[in-house]
Amino acid sequence: MEVFKHFKEFKMDVLKEVGNIGAGNAATALSRLLDKPVDMAVPKVQLLPFEEIADRVGGAERIVIAIFLRVEGDAPGNLFFILSPEAAKSLLKRLAGMQVDQDGMFDEMEQSALCEIGNILAGSYLSSLADFTKLDLSPTVPGLAMDMAGAVLSYGLLQFGQMGDDALLIDTTFLEGDHEVEGKFFLIPDPDSFAKIFQALGVPLEND
Repeated sequence: MEVFKHFKEFKMDVLKEVGNIGAGNAATALSRLLDKPVDMAVPKVQLLPFEEIADRVGGAERIVIAIFLRVEGDAPGNLFFILSPEAAKSLLKRLAGMQVDQDGMFDEMEQSALCEIGNILAGSYLSSLADFTKLDLSPTVPGLAMDMAGAVLSYGLLQFGQMGDDALLIDTTFLEGDHEVEGKFFLIPDPDSFAKIFQALGVPLEND
């Protein structure tokens, strides 16, 4: 299903609002967790084909950190929060105040912190989408992988059994002064789930 064929500009406004509210909720939740102010830029939201995901994070052979989980409920799907290893280290150092080795691997504590940050982001965005749609959506416990982007997506495909054709991309940027840390949040609903989401949002899937 080529979802974006059925969209006009104003229809994307609903998804942008979901992203904005989700980012606000995530900033608040992270502030509470870390006991310090957390700022996030207004996210850019768009739809793209599944096969373009790897290109958006630097190519299929680019090494990335991915926090991934399954979305369960009325509109099941898969969810990935993907960022570069450098961005992940910067996020832990600047946001979480952790002492990190910029050139080293991620130790168990760092991986746990990244999973928790990814979990908060996922919960915040899914909660805002659930509030808008009145659908029951809940995340599973997240996993973490460090590998080439293409391998991460292939693993997700094997792990979850299926992937939808299209993804909702929410560019997520954390701010600290004039320093930015960027990650990309991909919601990939199962093949039948996009229709449920847009129907719940009052967006017709027929051509206007």
